[in-house]
Amino acid sequence: MIKQSKPTTFIDAFVDFSFKRLFATEDSKPILIGLLNHLFRGLKYITAINYGKNEYPGEITTEGGAVFDVICTDADGTKFIIEIQRGYQQNFKDRALFYTSRAISEQAPKGNRREWGYQLTEVYLVAFLEDFNLPDSPKGEYLQDICLANRYTGKIFCEKLSFMFIEMLNFVKEPIELHTELDKWLYALKHLSEFRERPEYLNGPEFDQLFNLARYANLTKEERDMYNTSLKHKWDNKNVMDFAVAQAEQKGERKKAVDMALEMLADHEPVEKIMRYTKLSLEEIENL
Repeated sequence: MIKQSKPTTFIDAFVDFSFKRLFATEDSKPILIGLLNHLFRGLKYITAINYGKNEYPGEITTEGGAVFDVICTDADGTKFIIEIQRGYQQNFKDRALFYTSRAISEQAPKGNRREWGYQLTEVYLVAFLEDFNLPDSPKGEYLQDICLANRYTGKIFCEKLSFMFIEMLNFVKEPIELHTELDKWLYALKHLSEFRERPEYLNGPEFDQLFNLARYANLTKEERDMYNTSLKHKWDNKNVMDFAVAQAEQKGERKKAVDMALEMLADHEPVEKIMRYTKLSLEEIENL
């Protein structure tokens, strides 16, 4: 029996089922085109997209493949990989570079590479980071646009591979602060499941489609089961992550207390004072 989610008007945009419903279907093409155009703000102007395969097998059978949330290509062949990442993973940047490189290397033909001449089309990774920030991100900035550039002059070296990270934790704007269309899009996606009804300030054809696809009442029974399963999986993962963080914090606090107790013992401080300052028990201090 699938556990039902709490009553909601609109689905959570950042679960697997919802993300694909809102960005990876024929009905959602206007949504994705609009969002990408607001993200790239004149750097790219997209009028049409075609969805492509989202799985890239390894070049040999023993090599792991890459599976992306959404991949699409615009009219000039530019490839966009759209991902949601909920929690920080070890070597996150290396992982992003490795997997997006698959979308570069797979452009090579199996034969006649001399005639091909390494004429690559652009590949962009657009990643929504829901519950974490990049370690070296500037505080208060939510959009990180990364490209290959000269380290000393800042001049762009090549546009063929670029990364765009949207750090949702840093997007803390209120409705009165939504001055751009991109602001409105990010606010809508972040707070979608909190809305009881569609806000008046989120209007236009693209938002019409977004809220229509996101309305929980518009899901079939099968789609509701898929959504509830996906949502439960997200909650379970968050509980695991929260517990791991809490455990790490507790270990850190205990280490500080033990270090303090050892210093106080070395200074021949009374045990009662050590207990008061470190919150350690008599038994814990005697065992140091």
